Amino acid sequence: MISREIAELFAEEWIAAWNAHDLPRILSHYEDEFEMASPRIAEIVGEPSGVLHGKANVATYWEKALRLVPDLRFERLGVFVGASSIAIHYRNEAGRFAVEVFEIGDNGRIVRAAAHYA
Repeated sequence: MISREIAELFAEEWIAAWNAHDLPRILSHYEDEFEMASPRIAEIVGEPSGVLHGKANVATYWEKALRLVPDLRFERLGVFVGASSIAIHYRNEAGRFAVEVFEIGDNGRIVRAAAHYA
């Protein structure tokens, strides 16, 4: 089970890593073979399924996304706790809302993530 305290700490660090544009720090939250699903994947790297597997593939996507949006910044709006997952509701630098859902593995790192945009 994930506690409220763990979820809050995770959200704080995850947002801080993104706001620092520190890709190794961002990737440190994820398992090597995690799955990332986002409609932005199709837009940015041309993967029609919107799903990528593994840190190397996701790192390529996120590197490109960070170059395309050099002023990227997230503002945390809420954190939701599940039995083995965390969802972060945030607003980006353009004022758009998003929710990311993270399935957390036994070692505390993300095994599956899905981004949802308003």
